[in-house]
Amino acid sequence: MHPIGGYFELELQHVGNVPHAGGIFVNSGRNALEYILLTLNPKKVYIPYFTCEAVLEPFNKHNIPYRFYHINESMELAEDIELNEGEYLLANNYYGVEDQYIRQIAERFQGRLIVDNAQALYADATQHCFYSPRKFVGIPDSGIVVTDGCLEKNLETDCSYDRCSHHLKRYDLGSSAGYCDFRDNSHKLVMQPILKTSALTRRLLDSIDFEDIKIKRLKNFSILHNALGATNELPVSLAPSSVPMVYPYLCSDENLRDRLISESVFVATYWPNVFEWCKESDIEYKFAKYILPLPCDQRYGEEDMGRIINLI
Repeated sequence: MHPIGGYFELELQHVGNVPHAGGIFVNSGRNALEYILLTLNPKKVYIPYFTCEAVLEPFNKHNIPYRFYHINESMELAEDIELNEGEYLLANNYYGVEDQYIRQIAERFQGRLIVDNAQALYADATQHCFYSPRKFVGIPDSGIVVTDGCLEKNLETDCSYDRCSHHLKRYDLGSSAGYCDFRDNSHKLVMQPILKTSALTRRLLDSIDFEDIKIKRLKNFSILHNALGATNELPVSLAPSSVPMVYPYLCSDENLRDRLISESVFVATYWPNVFEWCKESDIEYKFAKYILPLPCDQRYGEEDMGRIINLI
């Protein structure tokens, strides 16, 4: 029986249009990948050099063999990979703009492809793929699994109230004051067991209007692309189903990232580990160093996009 009376809870609306609501909701994107790997029990997985080092966590945790592969200047396979029995290819939907290419290689590899949609929350599901909603909206954790397998064990439910301090501090003290908390709370997700998404995070997800977010992101992306596409060294185009995480702008100006950050336009580096994994002559090294993931999310509008364009 639920309690009657007492203190009030957060007043969260129920919108209920979370992408991939029929998937399996777990406590992080890396654990969503771990879930898939445990159901497939692969003999080996091919992993792109250009990816987050967190991807390796489930491989190292379970001693799953892997081999790196290179991509080309279009962020597509640069190697002719032939999969043997029990082997799989892990491919990234980079920045949420690679939907069309992912569909092509899904046809080629059939059920032997695992898609990292951590940067592509709205992308259509393939046979084996996973998503990381916290890269698109303000939630403390969560990952979504889409696969045709199922773990035999029943998963316990996570608790995430103690990973929300950066969200709360941002309202009262500003984003800079909460950044250390954001980093610490993200670190708490390292080496966690696979758990069901917490009740809090699931309730937060259900309160978000993801259709409205889709419209705003596409509009902002279009503004940036119309102004910057001609000077963008990365070939960027959106499939009709694509909803971007950021606008990836490739520019060989070594100082541009620092200039943007000095003007409070914060652009991350995806991913610093690539500098250790690759040689300077590799395209992945160039991407990690020079691609600027320009914010185009739902928090911003035409005036903000204009400011970014003018700074560049």
